[in-house]
Amino acid sequence: MNGAEILIDGLKREGVDTIFGYPGGVVIPIFDVLYSTKDIRFLLTRHEQGATHAADGYARSTGKVGVCLVTSGPGATNTITGIATAKLDSSPIVVISGQVATGNIGTDAFQETDMLGLTRSICKHNYLVKDVGELPQIIKEAFYIARTGRPGPVSIDIPVDVANAKLKNYSYPESVNLPGYKPVRKGNNGQIKKLADAIAHAQKPLLYTGGGIISAGATDELLQLIDKTQIPVVVTLMGLGSVPFDHPCFLGMPGMHGRVAANKALMDCDLMIAVGVRFDDRITGPRHTFAKNTTVVHIDIDPAEIGKNVKADIPVVGDAKVVLQQLIEKVNPRSKNSWNERTEFWKEKYPLSYKNNGNDSVNPQFVIERLNEFVNNDAIIVTDVGQHQMWSALYCHYRHPRKFLSSGGLGTMGFGLPAAMGAAVANPDTQVVCISGDGGIQMNIQELATCAINRIPVKVIVLNNFYLGMVRQWQDLFWDKKYSQVCLQQTPDCPDECRGPSGNCPPQYLPDLVKVAEANGMIGYRAKTNAEVDEVLKKGLAEEGPVLMEFFVNREENVFPMVSAGKPLSDMMTGD
Repeated sequence: MNGAEILIDGLKREGVDTIFGYPGGVVIPIFDVLYSTKDIRFLLTRHEQGATHAADGYARSTGKVGVCLVTSGPGATNTITGIATAKLDSSPIVVISGQVATGNIGTDAFQETDMLGLTRSICKHNYLVKDVGELPQIIKEAFYIARTGRPGPVSIDIPVDVANAKLKNYSYPESVNLPGYKPVRKGNNGQIKKLADAIAHAQKPLLYTGGGIISAGATDELLQLIDKTQIPVVVTLMGLGSVPFDHPCFLGMPGMHGRVAANKALMDCDLMIAVGVRFDDRITGPRHTFAKNTTVVHIDIDPAEIGKNVKADIPVVGDAKVVLQQLIEKVNPRSKNSWNERTEFWKEKYPLSYKNNGNDSVNPQFVIERLNEFVNNDAIIVTDVGQHQMWSALYCHYRHPRKFLSSGGLGTMGFGLPAAMGAAVANPDTQVVCISGDGGIQMNIQELATCAINRIPVKVIVLNNFYLGMVRQWQDLFWDKKYSQVCLQQTPDCPDECRGPSGNCPPQYLPDLVKVAEANGMIGYRAKTNAEVDEVLKKGLAEEGPVLMEFFVNREENVFPMVSAGKPLSDMMTGD
């Protein structure tokens, strides 16, 4: 077998059923093998970044490793943003890129890029295959590294001569032995005992959980622990769905745009049990203000995360599922106390709310609220990045894990549509809704054609305020409403100082997103008032194929609650 045949055989043995990607010169040998391969579906995207995000969406929605295949040079460099997105959100993908022949590496040959150097800081591990004899072991290791421990992206760069080279006596490895990589799954019993004792003596315990719960498949264990101890819980953006939105102990998402009750609980608890989180700055604010008088427990499978941002008084290295199982056995049942009453009071006193526009324009929050009525609990919601992302996190009703997909760590505009596409391919019997903004949707809008041609039934919701909304919100609140380069409709005829609708600046409508959808072979609907929202959602979600639904929302609507940058969580703005 040659290198290309070995690669495809290895992918089959790793359970790969779908590859997203884009061909090019040096990967033709691999595509030649794919031509006669019936066991793997290849989905031709319209851009390599789209392919990488699609593989990411596939991975996040299933827990399996997503795969994309691209050519060298610009094909490889176009995957960089997608790899970094997967790295910061711990998503298991394998990105396979072609490379110039080994003899030409380092000569600045046509379409040569140093993928090994480019990806070193943004993936879990990377490989440059220099000999076809190395390829079987590299494939085996790449998938093992991507899916085990703290999941993450792995890059494999394959020179064209390696893809063509023959290997006698090919056999695929049965196992992996990496002396420097031995993820610890079971928590130290002594530390678990300390944690159980800390819970027994705490007056105001709080669970602070994140995406690591979902990666570990630990949702059931988390709910068992909550039911046994009645400890209130806050869940980060990446962990939404691990606790049902209507669970009595669920206080909501914490952080810069978190619920008031969640942030107050984080600031006031005396025992913080952090599971599968990385103490991101959007959660902690200035770290010297965070958890000042709190005993901090940090449970994580990645020992490098423990103590990195916030000192852990009780560190526990291990897989969240296994550690929670251990803890459930050791912890004593706990009844609700005055702390539970206080957190429940906060939840009731500070509900999510917004000012209704009537029929002047659409309230973006209203669209999300109504969406809950038209999709079932099994629907997968995928967002882009911006104001709509926060409204989706706050107002959507999530009951199950892997039903909310979003770029958290890198905050990648353009993630939504291709990631939704990947999720829909991986879950053909599940409704997939992509919620985007008029800025984010244009980042990878070419993938509308991929959805239409391949009959991928993604339902795209665009909340259009004609702005890069989150940047405009910051300029509104902190920069004296100086809307610098955020209006997507600004023309040379506009005044030098754009101050939005209050400056009598009616936007022109470019591009016409409904026409763009139709030009790409999709159905498009539009709502301009709250009264039209239900009709558009009902019609759009009922269609069999891909649909784009656009909503003209209040241009200067802001996301609240909000904690401004550099301020502690106690300094929350709730709007009017």
